[in-house]
Formats: sequence, C-alpha cells, structure tokens
Amino acid sequence: MTTSVHTNSSALIALQNLNRTNDRLGDVQNRVSTGLKVQGAKDNAAIWAVAEGQRADMKALESVTNSLNRAASVADVSLAAGEQIVELIGQLRQHATAAADPSISAASRTAYNNDFQALLASITSFASNAAFDGSNILNNSLGADLSFLANSDATETITLTRQNLTLAGLGLGGPPDLTTAANAASALALVETALGTATSRMAALGAESKRIDQHLVFISKLADTLETGVGQLVDADLAKESARLQALQVQQQLGAQALSIANSAPQIVLSLFRNG
Repeated sequence: MTTSVHTNSSALIALQNLNRTNDRLGDVQNRVSTGLKVQGAKDNAAIWAVAEGQRADMKALESVTNSLNRAASVADVSLAAGEQIVELIGQLRQHATAAADPSISAASRTAYNNDFQALLASITSFASNAAFDGSNILNNSLGADLSFLANSDATETITLTRQNLTLAGLGLGGPPDLTTAANAASALALVETALGTATSRMAALGAESKRIDQHLVFISKLADTLETGVGQLVDADLAKESARLQALQVQQQLGAQALSIANSAPQIVLSLFRNG
C-alpha cells in the first residue's frame, strides 16, 4: 500500500462504513420514533400501496358504521313506540269487551268509551312521534322504505321496512266507539284484528332490528381485522428495533474510532523525515 499524505484509502473506507452505519442508525431511529417500518412509498412501494388500500377500506367502514348506527337508532325508537302501541291495543280490547256487556249502565259505557277514545288518541300520538333524525317508519309519512349502507363499496344495503301503526293502518281509522253494545261488539272485532296486525308488524320490525345489530357487530370485527392486517404490514417490531439500535450505536462508535485511527496514519510519514 502506498503511503501518502494526499490520499488516505483507509480513512475513505472507514468513512464509507461509518456513513452506512449512520444511515442504518437513522432508519432504525425513525422506526422507533414512529413505530412504523413502512412510513411511505419510498420504504416499500408494494407494501405501502396495499396498506393504503386497506386504510381506505377502514375509512369507508366508518361511514358504514355511522349509517348502521342511524338505522339502529331509528329501529330502537320505532320498537319502543310500537311496543307501547301494542300495549294500548290490549287496553282497547279490554274496554271494548267490557262495553259489549249489554247489562252495564249508560254511564259506565260512556266512561269506557271516553277511555277508549283517549287510548286511540295516544296511539296516534305515539305513531306520530316515533321519529329519529326526521325519519318515522310508523306513521306512513315516508314514500319508501329506509335503506342503509351495508358494505364499504356502497353496493349493498340493509332496509328498514315501513310499518304503518297509525289508526288507519291498523283498521281503526273510523274511529270505532263504544256508545252502544252493538258498536262495542263491532269495535271489539276491529281491535282484535288490529292487535294481530300490530304484533305481526312489530315482529317484522324486530327481525330487521336484530339483523342491523348483527351487521354492526360484523362491521366492527371486519374493521378490527383490517386494522390488525395493516399493522402486520407496516408496524415495526420494537423489540427487534431496540436490539438493532443498540448494535448500530456500538458500530457507530467503532466506526468513528476506526476513522480516527485511519486519519492518524499519515502521521507516520513525519517519522521518515526526522534526523537520526
């Protein structure tokens, strides 16, 4: 090897090694500070592209979840009102049965009829006020059934069917009265039919509400799975990175020491020109 004060090949090699160590150390420090092994397309273009696609799906699933939560709220409000309406119809049946008794007095029949009409008014009120965010599927105000997002591509929906629980929808739109025994008997027949109609429609609404709840659980698990998958692609193993960091710090110190030794090598040239 040529000894020269102009060119120090050992120092150049030591500097190259030190620079490589510094670059690797910088990469490890970035992974430790961010927790990511793939921060952008520069790190790994293929993995980054896949991860970004999954992240987009996760954001879309947030919109699906919001839509389904709204569906669940509409269904819950409707179920609460519908259950009360069914209970009121049961009371209507009780009053109509009592008023159909030909032996009761006119005053008693009037009292039964007053309560009967008040219950009918309550049914109308419950059906009219069973709204959430402006949507009411019980009062026949909607022109179509309500549909909600079911997947991230917006190609599937879940439907809440309109269930008309107004007096007209239940066949009580006359409305019936209990002013006579004959009227009470007619009203009883209408009320029994209305009870069957209401329970059937509530059963259908309950089934749709359960489906919405089940789909919400599925979407939640799907989002968690996607998040886990993205993490497996881009998250750094901090235990491994900690070990790498310590090893590279030692290499950095050794590289700096090697460069210092290489830089001092030309000093030997001075000894060649000293007087004996």
